[in-house]
Amino acid sequence: MELARETDADGPEVEALLDTCFAPGRRALSSYRLREGVPPARNLCLVARASGGEVAAAVRYWPVRVGTHDAMLLGPIAVHPTRQGEGLGAWIMGASLDRAAVAGVKRILLVGDAPYYGRFGFRRLDGVIMPPPTNPERVLGLWDWDGVAGEVVRAT
Repeated sequence: MELARETDADGPEVEALLDTCFAPGRRALSSYRLREGVPPARNLCLVARASGGEVAAAVRYWPVRVGTHDAMLLGPIAVHPTRQGEGLGAWIMGASLDRAAVAGVKRILLVGDAPYYGRFGFRRLDGVIMPPPTNPERVLGLWDWDGVAGEVVRAT
């Protein structure tokens, strides 16, 4: 497995992977409204390619604002269904978090399952409000969220 930073050329393959994993209706999710018209943080977006060259997993990050604070919205993260259960999700997640730490990212936000993401250190964020309809129980954060509250909005 080869891990590399996502490039523009990877975009169509990553989008196909995301459609496979989440269906095209994924774009109706509230987190996608935060991504519209905002380029991803390419230095943090990763793809894992299998020995045959195909994209087996991918993770993306997007800049957002919470009140007066900058944050990175992690997601989507996807592993091709034929490769699930091999640890690729945890591997690409760990690599992307390491990259974010080195880049000086202060806080990461995602919408997901606390039992899964808790093993990476994510915790529920009280007072951080994602656009509706988002279950507040699924709004999770990592690193410096002390005193950060408010609505999550698109980075400008």
